[in-house]
Amino acid sequence: MAGANTAVEIRDDREHGKLVAYEDGTVTGVIAYFVMYPEPGALVAVHTVVEPEHRGKGMAGALAREFYAMAAREGVPVVPLCPYVARWAQRHADQAPEVPQELVRGAERQLASHPELL
Repeated sequence: MAGANTAVEIRDDREHGKLVAYEDGTVTGVIAYFVMYPEPGALVAVHTVVEPEHRGKGMAGALAREFYAMAAREGVPVVPLCPYVARWAQRHADQAPEVPQELVRGAERQLASHPELL
């Protein structure tokens, strides 16, 4: 698991649409996302990447958990367009509330009209 013997820190880089995991100061993984508008808005996970040498340490799960916690603190839902985040949400339904399909469709439309978000 992440953090067993090393310092893991997760920081939100909202300006660049990234939730970034660091282990001992080195970037180990990222969830790329965007903020969906209009209100009430949502945080939309687009994809998750963990550096090869850090895979299998729970880094992606730690990122997904923090992504949902961040959304909860902000009072907005998560739209998991990222396949990894969607699978994580299914396995952790207590931490990842289901999102209405109309919100998912809206996030998909917003993503399609802004390919630079991919």
